[in-house]
Amino acid sequence: MKHHHQHHHGHQHHHHSPQRDLKHHKHLEHLAEATALAASAYALHEKHQIKKDPQHAHRHKIAEEVAATIALGAAGLALHEHHLVKEAKHQIKVERHHHHRHHY
Repeated sequence: MKHHHQHHHGHQHHHHSPQRDLKHHKHLEHLAEATALAASAYALHEKHQIKKDPQHAHRHKIAEEVAATIALGAAGLALHEHHLVKEAKHQIKVERHHHHRHHY
């Protein structure tokens, strides 16, 4: 299954080697995971600030909700990139198998 999308630099996505795709998607998966973790920690921090600083509770509640939304989006991106990592690994396996079948 191929995916069609604009490359993050705005250029059309060119067909790269599966090894390059694997490295790229692993990198994005790790960035998304780190973002989800950091945003989750910040959301918890803001939740704590509501109790610690009740006069600014509304501001802290908004910050908590924004951070939680970012965490959710980043987690979704990490899951998507994980799927693309699996796809690239499968493609490497297929190409390796194809290469060995035709070169005796």
